[in-house]
Amino acid sequence: MTKKSPVRVKPAAAAASGCAWNLRLYVAGRTSKSVTAFENLKRICEEHLSGQYEIEIIDLIEHPQLAKGDQILALPTLVRRLPEPIKKIIGDLSNTQRVLVGLDLRPQA
Repeated sequence: MTKKSPVRVKPAAAAASGCAWNLRLYVAGRTSKSVTAFENLKRICEEHLSGQYEIEIIDLIEHPQLAKGDQILALPTLVRRLPEPIKKIIGDLSNTQRVLVGLDLRPQA
């Protein structure tokens, strides 16, 4: 049985212009929490980073070795790889304000 490659979500505008935001979402299978995290992330990206982002979804059930590189300890975890510095957010990303602050898209109140 062959393992699937990580899934990349890259809007057409980002593909044409090159993306400024590289995001990795680490999940463990297609659980309701994983699906919710991806849907929340995609919504936030469309609203605040339209055409400037790439999301890579890494299923650690299929690629457990990839957890070590970003030091993943809990799931789901979002890792902002670009722009630097690297940032991490753990959870289903349902708290939009927390995600925006965590990604440095909004200053803390």
